[in-house]
Amino acid sequence: MDKENYFAPTLTADQVSDQVLLQSLKNPGKPFYLALALFGGMIIFGLYCLFTQIVKGLGVAGMNNPVAWGIYLVNFVFWVGIAHSGTLISAILFLFRSRWRTSINRIAEAMTVFAVIMAGIFPLIHVGRIWFAYWLFPYPNARMLWVNFRSPLNWDVFAVSTYMTVSALFFIVGMMPDMAVLRDRFQGIRGKIYGLFAMGWRGTHKQWHHYETAYLLFAALATPLVISVHSIVSWDFAMSILPGWHSTIFAPYFVAGAIFSGTAMVITILFPLRKIFKLENLITDKHFTRLAQMMLLTSLIVSYSYLTEFFIAWYGNNIYEQATFYNRAFGFYGPFFWLMIFCNSLLPLTIFFKKIRSNPKILFLISLLVNVGMWLERFVIIISSLAHDYNPYAWKNYTPTYIEWGVFIGTIGGFLMLFFLFVKFAPVVAISEVKGQIFHDVRGGEHD
Repeated sequence: MDKENYFAPTLTADQVSDQVLLQSLKNPGKPFYLALALFGGMIIFGLYCLFTQIVKGLGVAGMNNPVAWGIYLVNFVFWVGIAHSGTLISAILFLFRSRWRTSINRIAEAMTVFAVIMAGIFPLIHVGRIWFAYWLFPYPNARMLWVNFRSPLNWDVFAVSTYMTVSALFFIVGMMPDMAVLRDRFQGIRGKIYGLFAMGWRGTHKQWHHYETAYLLFAALATPLVISVHSIVSWDFAMSILPGWHSTIFAPYFVAGAIFSGTAMVITILFPLRKIFKLENLITDKHFTRLAQMMLLTSLIVSYSYLTEFFIAWYGNNIYEQATFYNRAFGFYGPFFWLMIFCNSLLPLTIFFKKIRSNPKILFLISLLVNVGMWLERFVIIISSLAHDYNPYAWKNYTPTYIEWGVFIGTIGGFLMLFFLFVKFAPVVAISEVKGQIFHDVRGGEHD
């Protein structure tokens, strides 16, 4: 078991609540409203682009034959990948009793829920007629219409909805003790809202027993979902016969990439959050070091997958596969491919140096570039194979329009808006877990 102390040596259990709840107890200032205005503007722009597409049709997007899947599907895979960070850090590390997850699991869980919401938007947008999206659900109806269970689109509906349900329950159950703390500190409507999420929590022995049992069960249930959800997303591609997609490596390749991008996003959000809310005593440099090590490990797995793809294309001696991968590296999308290699494979190698992985500022910059690289990875995989398939007569390059970029910007604004409201009105650190760990350390004599 991990015995290292991850908090400031002088931090006591009594100081935890005050530090975590300080932002929630303060009245919102001008920066809060400016941030809301910025994110709201991004959302409005995204809604305008979506409304334009609904009114004028999918023709306003850059998608066309043969590239019928544009950046809407790229963004879907990207957001699902971001969502895997919460389940990994909260559920899997909880089962392995990794103590360093305690200060950052709440942030990762919130990211999971908000990212899944953003991911679920894009298949609906890609369908075109959003108002008919309910046809994807297998419910009894008078028209005798039934969904096609062989369709990858329907697999995504079940995978994402299941993952969303379990992640939301895991997130809400984990916040119950902390919501009770806020409930007791506020009066009026706000206190009643906190009380609703606290679900009658009083901290009795019986409640703690049921809480810990439920949390363990949700962690055990959520862990296989990390593997299954992104494996199903990868089968959207691998089940086709398109060169560059029809590969058995896609499931583990996509899962490793999802954890890689999710870990990078945690670092990206954690660094400014720690500075703004002055949580250096709770989120220390050791947490960034652990996240950096996880990011390095998954980067090596992803890089190995890149090499394996090209090796199999060469070794298989299939001219269509070879042409696709040659075009991916040296064709129209070649610059994006090599930028992806730099961001995802070469840059993370610097984490091997202790000065790099122990410096949160440098890790923040690396994580930003990794996020860019992982978006480019999905773009290169999806677009390059579609643009360069079996029939040379049908080859055509794809360029996203401002409508597609606008919708993506809108979802970024929606994600940041939800996360910003969360960190303002809810505990960003699991108070009860941190207190329990500090109490354990004190009793164990690990620090004064």
